[in-house]
Amino acid sequence: MLLPTTLHRATLIRRYKRFLADVEMPGGEVIVAHCPNPGTMIGCAEPGSLILLRHSADPKRKLPYTWVMTMVGDIHVSVDTLLANKLVFEALSHGKIPELAGYSRVIPEYTWGDSRFDFYLEDPAGKLPPCIVEVKSTTLAYGDCSMFPDAQTVRGRKHLEGLIAAKKSGIRAVQFYCVSRKDVRRFSPADHIDKAYGDALRRAFQAGVEVLAWTIDVSSTAERHSVTLREPIPIELN
Repeated sequence: MLLPTTLHRATLIRRYKRFLADVEMPGGEVIVAHCPNPGTMIGCAEPGSLILLRHSADPKRKLPYTWVMTMVGDIHVSVDTLLANKLVFEALSHGKIPELAGYSRVIPEYTWGDSRFDFYLEDPAGKLPPCIVEVKSTTLAYGDCSMFPDAQTVRGRKHLEGLIAAKKSGIRAVQFYCVSRKDVRRFSPADHIDKAYGDALRRAFQAGVEVLAWTIDVSSTAERHSVTLREPIPIELN
């Protein structure tokens, strides 16, 4: 997926009130940027970090700059949760995820039961069962292990319970972790942050919910940034 605009380099001063960040532009100007990530962003919001911003010319926007990525060493980490959904939608639409290939209809923002899920997949030919996919953008890493969540999440547990219910009703159910970095080799629930979520994920897996995790790769030049799903990584639920 090619990002539609040039990304601007800046230095993070501080992140606060979840969705705001003070940043210093290359010329020394300090501005307030929008942070599109509701999590704690452990390891991705350190003062002094090099970050990349997207600019909008929309005059209606109060904050024209949006924080898109953080550089952790020489690794791009995408902190824009909406980017993860756009990337997975593109991959699903083009059959780039082998486990989910073959579906000709990809419906975003699908309500089933009392929850809204990211995608509903259909095969009009009837060869594949309908499928619900919930995507979680994952930035947290310890060593070579990607983890989710980075904060306690009641909403995340509700999604897992909804996936369990969907599976029991005969619908294929998938929890997909878009690991927004490439410097990890495995995925595990962050039990030290939210044990209840980890237990819910294990229950979901035991109930037949499929669990997938894919890393991303960022290709970057001065004028062009593109993001792709890179490769699946093993899931560790023990």
